Formats: sequence, C-alpha cells, structure tokens
Amino acid sequence: MKSTVWFASMRARSPNESTEAKVRRLFEAAGFDACLQPWDRTAIKLHFGEQGNDSYISPVYVRQVVEKVKAAGALPFVTDTNTLYLGSRSNAVDHITTAIHHGFDYAVVGAPVIIADGLCGKNVAHVQINKKHFKTVLIAGDIAAAESMMVLTHFKGHEVAGFGGALKNLAMGCAPPQGKRAQHQAKPFSIRDACTGCGRCVEVCPKSAITLVHEKSSINHELCIGCFECMTVCPAHAIDIDWETEIPLFTERVIEYAYGAVQGKAGKIGYISFLTRITPDCDCVPWSDASIVPDIGILASKDPVAIDAAACDLVNQQAGFKESFLPRHHHAGEDKFAGMRPNTDGPCQLRYAEELGMGTRDYELVRL
Repeated sequence: MKSTVWFASMRARSPNESTEAKVRRLFEAAGFDACLQPWDRTAIKLHFGEQGNDSYISPVYVRQVVEKVKAAGALPFVTDTNTLYLGSRSNAVDHITTAIHHGFDYAVVGAPVIIADGLCGKNVAHVQINKKHFKTVLIAGDIAAAESMMVLTHFKGHEVAGFGGALKNLAMGCAPPQGKRAQHQAKPFSIRDACTGCGRCVEVCPKSAITLVHEKSSINHELCIGCFECMTVCPAHAIDIDWETEIPLFTERVIEYAYGAVQGKAGKIGYISFLTRITPDCDCVPWSDASIVPDIGILASKDPVAIDAAACDLVNQQAGFKESFLPRHHHAGEDKFAGMRPNTDGPCQLRYAEELGMGTRDYELVRL
C-alpha cells in the first residue's frame, strides 16, 4: 500500500501561497492534528545549525508548526541533541546559545528550547529494539519521554550517508553523543601520498586522535570515534574509509537507531522535510556551501521512509548546478548524491528502514 506524501512547491504569487501558509496547509493536509492529544508534550525535532551554518530551517517556518501543535492542545518544545564532535553544540549551554543566535528563541518560535539529552549528553533512555546490530539503543531522555513528535528536516547531502533526511534526523538527531558514537564506529585512515600536511584534520578532531607525523596526517584508531569530521574538512581528500565493508554497516546502525527513536510513538509522529538550500553537507558543518540543485519545495507525511524516498526522487529529477560541489550527474534524472560521492549508498537507508517495517518506499505524491 502506498504512503501519501504531500508536496508544496516554492512558487508563490499571493499571500495565501507564502511559505508560512504552505507549512500550515501541509500540516493540515497530512492530518498531523490526529497525531496529537491535549497536554501531549510534543518534541519539535529539528537541527539548529552549527555556528557559521545558515542553511538550517528558518525559525519563522518552525513557528507555524508550533502554533499548529498548540492549537491541538499539545505542549510543544523545540529540541535537538548534543553533538559527538567539538563545536558550538557539544553541550547544552553552547547549544542553546547557538540556537538563540540562529533565531530559535521563544519570541520567534513560540516554544521553549530544550536540549533533549541534557547538559552534557547524559540524559538518556535505554530503548530495547532487538535488531541485527543493537539489542538496545540510547535515545535522548526528553525525546523518549515526549508523547508525540514533529520531525522537521532540512534535506541535503551527507559525507558518508549519501543524503540526510528524516530517517537520519531520527537516528543521529535523537541520540546522545554515546548513541552517535555507537552508530559511527567506522574508522577513517590517512592517504599519506595525498596528504598536504595542512593540519585541518588535527584541528577538528574531538578526541585528539590525529597528529602530523613527518608533515603527514596520522590517525590513532584507539582514540578515533569515527565522527568523520576529518573527512569533511580535508581539502585534499586524503582521508578515507573502507566504503565497501564499513558503509553498509554504518547505514544499518543508523536506521536501527531511527527505529529506536520512534518506539512508543506509533501514530504520534509527523514529518515535514524542506527541500530548500540543498547543500552537499550536513548542517553540522560550520559553513553552508552553494546548493547543488534549485529549491524544490516542502514535503509532509506520516511515513519517514516515503518522505525520504520522495525527497530523493525530487532532487534527482532536477538539473544540477555545474558551479556547485556537484562534479557530475548534472542532467535531470541522474543521481545527484552519487554524483557528489560515488561511494555512498543513500538508498540503503530506505531499503533497510522498509525491511524493519518503518514505512514504505512506495508513495503517492499529492500536490497542494
């Protein structure tokens, strides 16, 4: 049976077609009010953006969802979890400060900001899932405690996962640092002949696992936590991983965490994905690269697999920007994520999530 994915384009010629109005209409069309009960503590799960990043979802759009949740009698809070890597969101003090700097304060979004895993990532719930890689996963305590959830996702590329959509927002986004570490596990290695000795990998490593030896990067795998920040910042692409063996396992671990994040909330979660500023990288990086394709629109669904499948298809249907990070696959219909990073397998997320019963890749796109 097909899942319904609602779609609103970015075209607008009247006040009724503003982006704010479209977010409200998508919420209504998808029937998200049926996911909410009076007095539900409702997590509005999103990404506040790393300091220096500006491609995160606008807090003005988030406000529209908050108001709809309030109208249903529920109690919304906007939330995310602390990061595995060092940066502006690695503890709740810095994280909330970054959120406020990016406009996510009560005056704008109309709801409190709560970092769901606490001050230092220690507020966790152990959720039993009994799957291939994990019997139990660690989910941020305040997300696990919330009766319902609205998952707001900026759809974009990702260094290792291929793309970051609703499933990854659930998996990495709902896990404390310890849970993020459990998902990563894959260990990168240096390609000495390609390394220029710039030291950028040394600067970003959260565990001081990388040093320069004879002006070449050297990674201590006993210290490495597999956060992949070194791969993201290396200008010479001199850090790599064993894609053939590591990435399928990484992806399956991610999806099992996504499965854990939705436990106890059957029929209580709605998903909205923004296909705007579709950048090559996660919003975790402290910059925002140029878009790889034009802005497309906004999606809404109760099915995280279907909404990611639709988002992926809509991106691939576009003609790519040749002056962007996208070096190949510029024609409409070509896989843009494989065009950026041919070793990734983004659709693996969808296949395994469908196997776990999280939803279906078979969807009907309904345009508002």
